[in-house]
Amino acid sequence: MSIIEFFKERVIFLIINILILVFTGVLLKALKVNLYAIIFIVVINFIGIIVLHIYEYIKKKKYYDEVLSNLKSLDKKYLISEVMDEADFLDGKILYSIIQETNKSMNDEILKLKLNIGEYKEYIELWVHEIKTPISTCRLLIENNDLPVTESIGEEIEKVENYIEQALFYARSNALEKDYIIKEIKLIDCIKSSIKKNLNQLIENKIKIDITNIEDIIYSDSKWVEFILNQIISNSIKYRREDNNILKFYSEKIDENIILTIEDNGIGMDEKDVLKAFDKGYTGSNGRKFTKSTGIGLYLCNKLCEKLGLNIKLESSLNEGTKVSILFPINKMMLFD
Repeated sequence: MSIIEFFKERVIFLIINILILVFTGVLLKALKVNLYAIIFIVVINFIGIIVLHIYEYIKKKKYYDEVLSNLKSLDKKYLISEVMDEADFLDGKILYSIIQETNKSMNDEILKLKLNIGEYKEYIELWVHEIKTPISTCRLLIENNDLPVTESIGEEIEKVENYIEQALFYARSNALEKDYIIKEIKLIDCIKSSIKKNLNQLIENKIKIDITNIEDIIYSDSKWVEFILNQIISNSIKYRREDNNILKFYSEKIDENIILTIEDNGIGMDEKDVLKAFDKGYTGSNGRKFTKSTGIGLYLCNKLCEKLGLNIKLESSLNEGTKVSILFPINKMMLFD
């Protein structure tokens, strides 16, 4: 707030004051008061008015500058009400009252939203738990009726289970810190578990697995790591070639990090799609060819890696394949009991 802007806002008030002083001078002249006394009275009153406005300007500028400074220093601007002091002038008090009231209203709305999200999350988790019963029954029926048609049904059920798991992990991803345990795990165990989960589809689509000696120990949550690997494997199956498919797993240690790479020789993706591969809901040109693409899998992988303190990178070339690298820090200070 500049002093020019301040006085511009009060220009009408100043004009009225000047007119009153002129009228006062004329009135005193009519009363035959000494001219020098009239000038003295008018000048003193004018200086008093100006000093009063300057004092008000300094007081308000100091307050508003402090508010703006605090606002700029905050990462979350909506917390301004928490660091803002109440002013000692009327319009500042009104502003303070408005901000406090809007902050209270915002907190009430956030609380309602959190309650709704919590209820939705509980519903999803309950639904996932309940849906497992009919899926298990279907698997039992398939095992007792070994026919070509039941094999196809079994493959579709595996896909359904994958989507259900994806929905569950998506619902939990925003509160991951409450649902994971960092501990020492063998990376190869996570890989084997993920391969086993997708084994039927890998065999059905004749995808060869190549695992180079992986003896690394990492510090993470096995359940969430396996989910990430499962999404990557699922994508490799979905975007495979017509024949001669291979899925490679290998790792290397660089400084205090383990880098796991999952590489396939599938249809790959172009440069534009690679840049947006981790965006929520983005399916790219492959998504238009494969209508079952949701654009959620890689988005969840990236989100979970961020929550777990990992780093994920994707490289791909059209018709040449895709390579996904996951960086695991091996600092034992991350280990929690």
